[in-house]
Amino acid sequence: MIHRISLAGLLLVVSLAVSCSTGGPSEPPPPPVQKPRIYIANDDHTDYIWVADEDTYRDAFLQMLDYYLDQADATAANPSDFQSRFNADGSLWLWTYQKNRSTVEFQRLIDRIRDGHITIPLQTLVLCYGAMPAEAVIRSMYYPGRIERAFSVPFELACAMEDQTLPYGLPSLWAGAGAKYSWKGVCNCGTTTITGLANRGREIYHAVGPDGRSVLMKWHSWTGYYASGGYAEARDPSAAVDFAASDATFRSRYPFTKVVGMFGKGGDDLQTLTNDLITTAQAKSSDAQRVIVSNEVDFFRDFESNAPSSSVPSFSGGFGNEWDVYSATMAEVTAGVKRAVEDLRSAEALATLVSFVDPTFMSARSEAAEEAFMNMGLYYEHCWTAESNAPVSWKRPDYQRRTASQIVNYVSSLKSDAAAALAGYIQNPGGNRFYVFNPLGWSRTDIADIPSNIAPPFRVVDVTTGNEVRSQLIAKNSQSFIRILAENVPSVGYRVYEIQGVPSQFTDYAATFSNGGATFENDRYRVTADGHGAISSMIDKLGGNRQLVQAGHTLNDIGSGAGTPVAENVGSVSATLFVNAGGAPYHSSRFTLYQTVDRIDIDDEVTSNFGDAVITYDFNFDLSGYTVRHEEVGAIATAKLKAQGGSYSDDLGRYDYLTMNHFVDLSDAVRGVTLSNWDSPFFKLGNSSGASLDVTTPEVKALVGGRVDANLGIPNQNGDSYFRNRYALRSHAGYDQADAMRMALEHQNPFVTAYLTTGAGGEYPSTNFSLISVADPHTILWALKPAEEGFSQGIIARVWNVDNSTYSLDLTFHLGSLLSAHRTTHIETNTTTVSILNSTLSDVLPGQWIQTYRIVTR
Repeated sequence: MIHRISLAGLLLVVSLAVSCSTGGPSEPPPPPVQKPRIYIANDDHTDYIWVADEDTYRDAFLQMLDYYLDQADATAANPSDFQSRFNADGSLWLWTYQKNRSTVEFQRLIDRIRDGHITIPLQTLVLCYGAMPAEAVIRSMYYPGRIERAFSVPFELACAMEDQTLPYGLPSLWAGAGAKYSWKGVCNCGTTTITGLANRGREIYHAVGPDGRSVLMKWHSWTGYYASGGYAEARDPSAAVDFAASDATFRSRYPFTKVVGMFGKGGDDLQTLTNDLITTAQAKSSDAQRVIVSNEVDFFRDFESNAPSSSVPSFSGGFGNEWDVYSATMAEVTAGVKRAVEDLRSAEALATLVSFVDPTFMSARSEAAEEAFMNMGLYYEHCWTAESNAPVSWKRPDYQRRTASQIVNYVSSLKSDAAAALAGYIQNPGGNRFYVFNPLGWSRTDIADIPSNIAPPFRVVDVTTGNEVRSQLIAKNSQSFIRILAENVPSVGYRVYEIQGVPSQFTDYAATFSNGGATFENDRYRVTADGHGAISSMIDKLGGNRQLVQAGHTLNDIGSGAGTPVAENVGSVSATLFVNAGGAPYHSSRFTLYQTVDRIDIDDEVTSNFGDAVITYDFNFDLSGYTVRHEEVGAIATAKLKAQGGSYSDDLGRYDYLTMNHFVDLSDAVRGVTLSNWDSPFFKLGNSSGASLDVTTPEVKALVGGRVDANLGIPNQNGDSYFRNRYALRSHAGYDQADAMRMALEHQNPFVTAYLTTGAGGEYPSTNFSLISVADPHTILWALKPAEEGFSQGIIARVWNVDNSTYSLDLTFHLGSLLSAHRTTHIETNTTTVSILNSTLSDVLPGQWIQTYRIVTR
C-alpha cells in the first residue's frame, strides 16, 4: 500500500527529525532584512482664491477627486506599493464633494478614504493658526467629526504648511481632536527673519503640546522650494527619491533611513492630474529599496513600528507668528470673527437650557452651524493677501467679509433666538421682570444691562432675595439701558430681577472725581486719564497704593490727540471717563470703574482709516523682574525662549507679534497685572523683533491693525475706518493662571439679559437656576452645547484645566440625573466612558489639559 503524506505533515516530520538530531527545538529563522522604504505622496496644496475664484476651485476639487477615484480603480490590480493614492489638504474637499455629488458618488469617496487610497486631513484647508482662538481651531475640525461618526472612517492627519511658524498649543488641539500625525512643509518666502530652516535639527519628532499630548511631526529641513522641507517635496518624485536615498547631509540628520517620507506634488498649481508618482515608484523600486505611493498615514505607521522610540526626539514649544499677522490687515473684520467665536459660548449655553424644554431647538440650524464652523477655519486660510499679480486675489477682501458675516450672523441669530426662547420658559407670576444669564461655569458678580426707556424714580429688586440691587440709567449707542449690579448669578444659570416704579435707596456713586475731572476712583483704584486718551496713573489702593504705570509712560496709548476727560454714565453701579482725543489716528477712549467689580474696563474706538501703518495700544507697566504669560492657541504660554524657561523655540521662530487671545499677564514673585483682551489678535512685547523676544521692557503693544510685513496682506484696511478694541486691567498679588483666565472671561462674556414673556406656568423656576457647576477653580468650563447630531445624543461639555498642575474634576448637573458620560475627542467622537455618580461626572485632568465630554441626562 502506498501511504500519502501532506506537505504539512512532511514538514512536521522533517522538523521532528531535526529536533531529535540536535536534542532540542530549532532556532527560529532570522527575520528578513527590511529594505529601505521611501514613501512619496501626491499631496495637493490649495492656495485658495489665489489663482482662481471659489467656483473654479470647487470644480478643481471635484475633478481631482473624480480623477484619483478612477485612478484607484484602474490600479487596483497593481501591487500595493504601486496603487494610486491621493492626499487632499483639507476637509473642504470632502465637504464640497458631498454637496455637489450624489449619495452613491459620495459613498464611493468614503470607501476609498476607508481603504486608504484617498486621505482627507482634519483641518479645513491650509490655515494660519496663530491668529485663531482655540475654539475656532476646534470647530474648524467639526465637519470631519460628523463624517467620522456617520461613516466610521478615522481622520488621523492634520497639517499646517507653507507659513514658517507653528503655535505651541496646536499639537494638543490636534491630538485632542483625534489626530496622530502631521507634516509641515514651509515656503521660505514672504519671510524676513526666519533663519535656520536649512538645518532644523529635527527632521521628524514628537510635537508635544503643553498638556503632554502630541502628534508625530515630519518637518524636514529646507533644501529648496520644491524639495525637502518645502510643501511640495515630491514635486519631482524621481529627484525626491534620489535625494532621500543618497543625500549625505539629509541622511546624517535623519538616522531613520529605513523609512523616509517625501510629500507634496501640487505646489501652487490649481489642479494636479498625474500618474507620475506611480510610474516613479515602479521605476525606482529595486532589490535595494522600495518606493511606495503613499497616503501619508502609511508612512507614519511604518515609521512608528520600526524607528526606535528612544531615538525619536520630542519638542514642545511655539515658533511665534509670521503669515498669521496678515489677518490684521482687515483688523475690524478679524475682530468681529474673534468676538463671534467668544459669543458662541453664551449662545450655545442658552441653547442647551432651551433644548431641555424643546429638544428640536437646534435642528433647523444644523446646516448653518456646519457652515459657520467650516468658515471658522476658512476665514484664516493662508492666502490672506491681495498683492499678487493675479487679478483674482483682489477678490480676497470680499471673500473675507462674506465668510466673517456668515459666522457673525449665525452666532448672533442663535444667541438672540435662544435668549428669547428662555425668556418664555421661566415662570413669571407678574411684574416687569427680566433674567440675567451667566454663561460661565462659576457663580459671579458683575454688571448687567437691560434696554429700558423708564424714567426715574425706579428701583430693581432681586426676586430671589427680595432685596433691592444697585441700579442706574446709562446711555450707549444712542439707546437707554438700566444697568444693575447682579450679584452671585449662578454658573450656567440665571437670576430674575424686577423693575419697580419706586425710588431707589442707593444714592451714592461708584466713583468720585477730582483733578478737574481727569481723575476718578473707587475703593480699589485711582485712575487718571490724559487728553491723549491714555491712563497716565493707575493706583492700586488696596495694594499699598502702588503705581502700575511706568514713570514717564502711560497705559492704552495710541497715536496723537488732545481731548478733555469728561465724566459719563455716573451712577451707583459704575462711572466712566470719556476722552475724545482726536489726533492721528482719530480715536476716543472710555475708562470705567465699578462698584464691587474688580477691574478697569477700557473701550477704545479708532474712527479713521490709517492706511497700511501698524497701529497699537501701548501699555507700559511699572514692573521689574517680571514674567509674561499669555493665552496662545490652546496653551498658556510663558513668553520667553526655551533656554530661559519659556515656551518659545530658541531658534527658527519669529517673535515680534505673539498671539493675544484672552489675556496677557505680567507678574513678579509677589505682584502683577492682568490685561484682558477682547478684540486684538496680536501683541508685541517691548522692543521685540522678528529675531528676538524682549523680556526686559515691561510693555505690551496690543495690535489694532496694520501691514506688519510691507506689501503683504490687504492694502489700506480695505477702506475700513472704524476699529473697536476693548481691554480690562486688574491688579493682583501673586500670579494665578486660572484667576487670570477667569477675569478675562468675565470681561469678555457679559451677562445676557431678556425680559420674561411667559406666565406662571414656565418650565424653569421664577427666581434663579443653575444648570451645571465645576467644583475646582482651576478648571474652566470652556463650552457647553447640544451634541452635533441633536440633543437626543446628549450634551457636549468642554473643560480646560488652565493650571500647570493636575487637578480633579467634578462636573455636576442640577437638572435631572446623568445616565451616561463619555470622554470624546474635541470633535465629539466618543473614546472612553467616564465615572459618574448621581449627577456628578468625575475625572482627573493633567495640567493645561482640555477635555471634551458627552453627557446624557435623564
